[in-house]
This record gives sequence, structure tokens and C-alpha cells, in this order.
Amino acid sequence: MLALAQSAGFAIASCPSARAAGRGRLSIAESRFVLDGKPLQIVSGEMHYARVPPEYWRDRLRMARAMGLNTISTYVFWNVHEPHPQQFDFSGRANVAAFVRAAQEEGLHVIVRPGPYSCAEWDFGGYPAWLLADDKTVVRSRDPRFMVPARRWLARLGRELAPLQYGHGGPIIAVQIENEYGSYGKDHAYMAHIHEALNAAGFVDVFEYTADGVADLAAGTLPDVPCVANFGPGGAKEELAKLRRFRSNQPTMCGEYWCGWFDHWGEAHQQTDAQQQARELAWMLAQGYSANLYMFHGGTNFGFMNGANYSAERPYQPTTTSYDYDAPLDEGGHPTPKFYLFRDVLARHAGTTPPVMPAVVKRASIAAFTLEDVASFRPLLQQPRDSEQPMAMEALGQDYGYVLYRAALPISGTHALSFADVRDYGVAFVNGKRAGDLDRRLDQRSLILRDLEPGAVLEVLVENTGRINFGHKLATDRKGLFGPVRLGDRDLTGWTMQSLPMQSLGALQFGKREVDGPAFYRGVFTIDEPADTFLDVRMLGKGVLWVNGHNAGRFWSIGPQYALYVPAPWLKAGRNEVVAFDLLSDRLVRTLTGRTQPVYAPIAE
Repeated sequence: MLALAQSAGFAIASCPSARAAGRGRLSIAESRFVLDGKPLQIVSGEMHYARVPPEYWRDRLRMARAMGLNTISTYVFWNVHEPHPQQFDFSGRANVAAFVRAAQEEGLHVIVRPGPYSCAEWDFGGYPAWLLADDKTVVRSRDPRFMVPARRWLARLGRELAPLQYGHGGPIIAVQIENEYGSYGKDHAYMAHIHEALNAAGFVDVFEYTADGVADLAAGTLPDVPCVANFGPGGAKEELAKLRRFRSNQPTMCGEYWCGWFDHWGEAHQQTDAQQQARELAWMLAQGYSANLYMFHGGTNFGFMNGANYSAERPYQPTTTSYDYDAPLDEGGHPTPKFYLFRDVLARHAGTTPPVMPAVVKRASIAAFTLEDVASFRPLLQQPRDSEQPMAMEALGQDYGYVLYRAALPISGTHALSFADVRDYGVAFVNGKRAGDLDRRLDQRSLILRDLEPGAVLEVLVENTGRINFGHKLATDRKGLFGPVRLGDRDLTGWTMQSLPMQSLGALQFGKREVDGPAFYRGVFTIDEPADTFLDVRMLGKGVLWVNGHNAGRFWSIGPQYALYVPAPWLKAGRNEVVAFDLLSDRLVRTLTGRTQPVYAPIAE
């Protein structure tokens, strides 16, 4: 373990190279943050590089400076960087070091939150799906089956980011240990293991801290590490007073000020009170407190990366593709009225003229076009696996997408078909005819199969709609069908599984014929010049959409999101191709339109 340095009576992790009067790293003096011998009030905004096209990182960072922020905070999502064990990716949208360097070049400090647990409404809270392949693994614990790969991951991340610590000439002034662990457990030995793993990865010349809700501080903190509090609007005075009572000899900081909120499929679009948030932000700054706005810019859960939640009232709540979050900078990077309110607050607090606003990214409409070509999904199915009981997606070595389950029905007549669980959306067919849908949100786990004939074939196409990212259910949220499966009064065994991960669509065979059931649909549009747009998908059912091979995310007719963000770097002058996989087969025409604004409710034409 590292030596401990005392600063204003508070023990903070240190190392020999960073002990000299707090220089070369963020430190504490007289209950204030100090950087290079000068007081620093951290005014930060959260932005996740993986939710933003890399071509737009600098645009968003310049907007952060224009609003008056001096720091950017970001999670690091393990599953983005290690999609398969010991196969690491730090390219493109996963190039976190490039993002951090860009922030420095735009004049911003950086707070890194490497977890390895993130939450963030991101699939599995940022954990890679392969951790669920072994049902004995206990994630977020001292279980070696978890800690060994977690330490390996943090060590690899350290090679990318440790050289970018402030003491080494980079912009990283602080690193968070785990994330809101107090809401999950109280194993301080586990937290100490994560702390030590981060230090071993090279994160030593940097300020370290923990973050929790105030009620969970005692469970989630470590005795030798400063802590910050996370809360939403209306709670600043009370929550920060509690934080000060809990730790009186450290700077007072809100680690996440929730200046917006996220959307779930099938629930109302979130809109929050910007005026209240501006007043509360002004109050925190006037007290000399530091704050991190969660989110400054939410971005998009591209592909299959949205997470999910659950509650006492709702067994499963998948997050939408949009992570707009009602943030100051909207999903496509344009400033909102909240942006300008916050900008004025920050300028008044600093006593300076607001920074110059950069030009906004161009947006354009796209004329209506129809997805006319159709293709069956079956050419994309992988080799079959047989098992007496249905196997989970992760046990099949699959992380995202769909699985097709098949079994012969041994009896005739009308019977109830029931599953122990369906995760997360299933479409059932008997001899190719749709027999019904199963929606985990609604706790639907059974169907009535009518007029069966012996030897009929049951197929259930199951969608992974996003793994739970918060709470204890995340540890066991494997995907697929789960037995025992009952048909009438008997167990239904003898299953065949075929993975449908949809990592490549190259084998699809499009034509003009009709396809009964879930299918792919293709259309094209032409443009003179690429510009950002929002594809209006209200004439689609439920599924996933690709633009020129880029997975733009999920759509679902239950809303509240009715348009998918498409950034200009995905487009090209001339012909552009759109492919949609739609689970619902009741749409006679599938026509899309490009709009200049998000669509959260039907709009006048």
C-alpha cells in the first residue's frame, strides 16, 4: 500500500514523487482543492467519449469551455475496451487517451472514473458480458473469478491513461475509485482491493476519491480517501451539509449533480426544471463548493449499449437509445436553453464575460424514403447448439443481439406455454405462424398455444434489450429463455439454440418479396452534403437500425423516443443505405424522414 500524506489533518493517498507541497497533483489544503499551489474550484461537466462520435469530441469539448467549465469528467466502460477476454480495443470511439488529450488541448482538466463498475445507464454497468458466461462468477466482489480479470483490465487501462496524469504533464487531476459502491454493498475490503488495483495500474500521481449518495457514504468510502456526494436538484443544501458533517476536513464537492434524467422505453420523456437547477448551481458555487454536472452532454447509446433498470412497480425498464438526459448540450451537440442559463451562472460567478460560442454542428432534413427491400434474418443464424434446457445467451458465447430457440411440441390440443423467465423480449412462432409476444417489462412469461398438432415446431426469437446496470439484479442478468419450460402439465425439453449477434449483415439476401415475421428492411436516400439528422422511425415497430453499416441503435413504437440521431460523419454525398431489423410484422409501409430535431411525440406535418 502507498504511504499516507497528511494534508489539513486529512489522510490522502500519495507517493514519494508527489509529496512536495502538493505540487504536481491536485491536493487538499485548508479544506480546499489546491493545484500547483493555487486554489481550484472544480466546475466540471460529465461527457462519455463512447457516446459521442470521435469526430465531434473537440466540438463538444469546446462547447464545455464556452459554457464556462474548467473540467470534463468521464466514465471508462470496460465492455467497450475488452469485448472478449484479453482482446483490448482502444481505437476509434474507444480511444479514451485521444479523448483525454483533446480535452487538455481545449484547456480542460479531466476526471477519470474507471470503475471498473460504472452504472451510467450503460449495458451491465460497463462490465463485459463474458463475465456472465460462468454462473459461479460473482461480479463486484472479491471473487477471484471477477477480481483477476478486473485487475488485468485496470492494468491495461493504466498503460493508456497513467501517463496522462497531471503530475506527468497530462490533464487528469482526479481518479474515482469504483462508483457508488455504498448503494450496492459494504465490503470495505473489496473497495480496498479496487483502490490497490488502480494504484498498481499506475494511478498514483493523482487525487483519488470515492462517490456515493449521502446515505451510502459510510458503506462506500475508505478511511484514507476523500469522498464526494451525488444528488439531484433540490438537495444541494441538505446533502452537502451532511457531507460536511461526515467529512469536515476535505473540500465539499457534488460528484454528480443530476441536471437532467434519462428515458426508459414505454415511459414519459424526461424534462426537468432548468431554472431551479441554475439557481442551485449558483448557490453551490457561491459557497465555494465544487460540482460535476451529470450530464453536460449525454450523447447516444449507439448499437446495443443501453442499460436497464428495475423497480418495485416495474420488473424491467430498458433505457432508450438516446441519452439526451435533458442536458445543457442536447443529444446532437446543440446548446439548449439550459446551456445558456448555466453559462450565465458560471460567468457571473467568475466575474468575467462568457467565452466565445463556437459554431454549432450543421443539421439537415432528409426527404421521405421507403424501406422497400426485404430479407430474412435466417442467413445470419450461427451454428446450432443442442441442450435439454434452453441456454443463456452468455453461455453460448454471445454478448448482444438475439437468440433463436427451437423445440418440438410433443402433444396436441390447446395448452399454456410458460417459462421461468424471458429476457427480454420474445416473439413465439408455431410452424412459422406467430403465436404471441413476451415482454419482460410487463412480466409476460406465458402464452396459450392453440390447436397444436403432434410434432409442431416452436420457435422463440429472443432479444437482449439491454442488461441491468444498477442494483443487485445486475449480477445475474443473463439473457435468453430460462427454464424450466412447461407445456401444459409437462416439462418441455430438447432445445436447439442459434445465435444471432448481428455483428455483420453481409450475408443478407434482399429482394422485393414479402417475409412473414421479423425481417430486415432496406432503403436508400441521397443527399448533396452530409449533415447531422434525426431519422424519424415512427413507421417502424421494434428493432435496430443501421446507416451505412453503423449501428444507430434501437427503435420501439412505444416511445418516448421516435427518432434516431445520425451524425454527419456516417453519411456521404450521394447514395446512403439504411437497414432496419423489425420484430413487428404489422407495418404495411416503412417510410423514414430525416429531421433537424429529436422527436419525442407525434409532430404536426
